[in-house]
Amino acid sequence: MTANPFSGKTLAVMLGGSAAERSISLESGENVAHALEQAGAQVLRVDTAEEGWPERLKEASFAFNLLHGPGGEDGTVHGLFELMKLPYSGCDLMASALTMDKVRTKWLWQGLGLPTPAFQQLTPETNWQAVIQALGTVFVKPALEGSSLGMSRASNAAELEAAYRHASTFGADVMAEQFVSGPEYTVAILGDRALPSIRIDVSGDFYDFDAKYHSQETRFTCPSDLATEDEAALSELALAAFAAVGGEVWGRVDVMREAAGAWQLLEVNTVPGMTSHSLVPLAAKVAGLSLLDLLTEIYEHSLEVRHAKQ
Repeated sequence: MTANPFSGKTLAVMLGGSAAERSISLESGENVAHALEQAGAQVLRVDTAEEGWPERLKEASFAFNLLHGPGGEDGTVHGLFELMKLPYSGCDLMASALTMDKVRTKWLWQGLGLPTPAFQQLTPETNWQAVIQALGTVFVKPALEGSSLGMSRASNAAELEAAYRHASTFGADVMAEQFVSGPEYTVAILGDRALPSIRIDVSGDFYDFDAKYHSQETRFTCPSDLATEDEAALSELALAAFAAVGGEVWGRVDVMREAAGAWQLLEVNTVPGMTSHSLVPLAAKVAGLSLLDLLTEIYEHSLEVRHAKQ
């Protein structure tokens, strides 16, 4: 790994945007931009909510994409990068578009025999009682949104309908996923390896937007509490889940562990948070990587992947 490949480079940092996660994207982008500037790069902060932003990309030799959610994590901006022949960080258009859709990601995992909780898609015509009878307690979530936005738990038909109404305010595609009783873990992927897993413990029902970004009571344990063989099994599963969706360079895989010990895949994040308190930088730190080390690996892996596809 090159000690510092950024000195003298003009780099775009994509941040902000118009998705519901705008505030987190601004924080992620600023954290990355500051680190790159400290390493000697000229940084163009490119906010896609601003007029004329594509023109600014012409000055850059590489784009670090820190846009979270629709518009930045769903393949949209990746298409522009491809048309401009501008190298960019992380997963490509296909993997980004696929993993933004939780339903299609789960269909793919199911087809490959990878473990993921049972689910059903919801519409205004759904028989709420039938879903509860089939799945029991569920988490209802928008299928095309990130950061646990619009999520809620439902244990009966009335709660399910109310949860659907709430989730549908974030988009028409909504799913109900079977509740898994057990701890939540997340695994950061960097290149072809998994970083140390993180166990997530929350004070509320689940790891929602508030628990992620505002609560002082959410606890992150890294290295997590897993035995060596369990850590190895989780790493292997996370790498398989990431590879299955065409994941490249870096990302994060969220997983639940059932009371009996079995793993259940939840989703893939192709542009994880990079704030000062985000989980990928935490796992990297435990693995002995500074933020600059992490950005250097993302940069170098991204260039390798982009060049290989030319």
